[in-house]
Amino acid sequence: MLKGIIPLFFCLLFVTYSEAQSEDLFLVHTIPSELMVKANAVVRYDYRSLDISGLRNLNEKYTRIITVFNKQGERNIDAQISYDQSRTVKKLSAIIYNKYGKEIEKFRKSDFEDVSSVSDNSLYDDDRIKYLDYTATEYPFTVKFTYEINSINTAYLPSWNPLEGYYISTQLSKFEIAYNDEVGIKKKEYHLDGYEITNNSIEGLLSYEAKNVIAIKPEAYSPMFKDFAPHLKVTPKKFYYEGYVGYSDEWGNLGKWMYDQLLKDRTQLSQSTKIEIKAMVEGVDDPIEKAKIVYKYVQDRTRYISVQEGIGGIQPIAASRVDEVKYGDCKGLTNYTKALMDVVGVESNYSRVYASSSNTVDIDKEFVTFLGMTNHVILNIPNGEEDIWLECTSQTNPFGYIANFTDDRDVLIITPEGGKIVHTKIYKTEENLQVVKAAIDLDVEGTIQAKVNIKSEGYQYALREGYQNSPLKDQELHYKNEWDYVNNLKVDDISYDNNKDQIIFTESINLSAKNYASKSGTRLLFQPNVLNRVTYIPTRYKKRALDFEIERGFTDTDEFTINIDPSLEIEAMPKSVSISNMFGSYSMHIEKVDEHTLKYYRTRILNKGYYSNEDYNSYRAFVAEIVKHDKSKIVLISKP
Repeated sequence: MLKGIIPLFFCLLFVTYSEAQSEDLFLVHTIPSELMVKANAVVRYDYRSLDISGLRNLNEKYTRIITVFNKQGERNIDAQISYDQSRTVKKLSAIIYNKYGKEIEKFRKSDFEDVSSVSDNSLYDDDRIKYLDYTATEYPFTVKFTYEINSINTAYLPSWNPLEGYYISTQLSKFEIAYNDEVGIKKKEYHLDGYEITNNSIEGLLSYEAKNVIAIKPEAYSPMFKDFAPHLKVTPKKFYYEGYVGYSDEWGNLGKWMYDQLLKDRTQLSQSTKIEIKAMVEGVDDPIEKAKIVYKYVQDRTRYISVQEGIGGIQPIAASRVDEVKYGDCKGLTNYTKALMDVVGVESNYSRVYASSSNTVDIDKEFVTFLGMTNHVILNIPNGEEDIWLECTSQTNPFGYIANFTDDRDVLIITPEGGKIVHTKIYKTEENLQVVKAAIDLDVEGTIQAKVNIKSEGYQYALREGYQNSPLKDQELHYKNEWDYVNNLKVDDISYDNNKDQIIFTESINLSAKNYASKSGTRLLFQPNVLNRVTYIPTRYKKRALDFEIERGFTDTDEFTINIDPSLEIEAMPKSVSISNMFGSYSMHIEKVDEHTLKYYRTRILNKGYYSNEDYNSYRAFVAEIVKHDKSKIVLISKP
């Protein structure tokens, strides 16, 4: 079949080469004006061609021409290439042009910086990166970056992203893959409608082209860029990876391949370690209690480090090696924990996930790709209707706690029988709880003293438990920043209690603030919400362009007892408030216990959700109402 395709492919390469030499692409004034709006940079020309002539033969050629307008646009140059023992760089160069298209600097392969692709403390590292280190002396300027690589691995193919991010336009982008019958190609399009994108594919050649894709600006609460930006995913139907042949026909088979080729026989441990861990669980029958003992054993004896050893950084180092050196990356530590679970008879599964604290990212159930676009590994423990998940890289996480990193997303668990897509734990709105209680004393001068207790659970536990390990000065600074609307704040005492069994983090703070209540003649204006005030109103837009997302729901409840100096009396109090809509709810109520004691009650609930851009103004109005009521005042007057 390729006999008819290859001549066409090389013909296309010739045409593309000619395009890349066009002097217009190096002249700034030839950029269409609409592409410069909202843009820090414009991709003038981006062409990636892959030729997969066999299971073990991938050739990639890449040319990129980009005009940079300012310092912020430099991050889009992206003149770098990774390589390892299986992936070799044949050609590499870069040329810098000024705004008139005149060449001002040239970089050969030897001029590129060459560094490890992982952290400096990595002890096992075969993966490296060559990157362009260029300091701009004037703007705008244009960079032409080209490379050619060969690889024996065909499992992972790059995606096509004709819109690369915010503040960057694309004038012309091309993406082509030539392939044979043995390999085959699968593809999936995402959000291509509405753009000047054409599919020129024929048998044996996948070919896409995009023109004049204009830049967009980020907006508050925007979803993940991939959730609305145009892109194309591709994967070979049959692939070769470091000595093994696999198929991407369905998740079950791919998971089976991973287990058999990457994980099998990697869980061996020394006899002494087996004896030690068995002794620790002796007399314990409950498998979950056994798992807790094993998890603490791993946390107490190992540390996380970036390790790129094994099959292309994909295979975990052997459990026996982790046991010996007492460190590992996410793969090694998860595999080690699984090995210990095996010894004590607890079923567990090595699981691949896309970890992110800012957004939840699912594996695409409908499109099987090598590693499923994942970046992390965790351990799954089957447990009836709700599985337990372990973050094996953490030395401090409570058992089964994964909020704010790998929660609420589809992951691939790898079992001896094959791969399965399973959803991780969802931390519900009512579980992401923060309860603030306080006793506040207000004197005649407006000074307050308060004893504060804050309990955090669920997702909110992750937001606050890290404070306990900070120096005292940093802890004090944290509270001054959190309550920056309280003038003259003085933090007098701080203590913490971290209950890892119940996963509740408690903060106890004693504080004071001189002249907190403002004077107006003989009156004091006192804002009762001292400790949990919303002050930020989302950005206003004339016309919101993007949908918006509330990534995680939560519940805040506040209860303050306010003791008022006997020489003061209450003249006026805010009315009770109750608001409820699709975004959540808010209520505030002040109860007069006696002449000198008030109870302040407040509840704020925010719902997780993906919302239309048309609903943004309603959400903004909801938050604005909360801000207004959180600033409400009690009027006090001196007794005659």
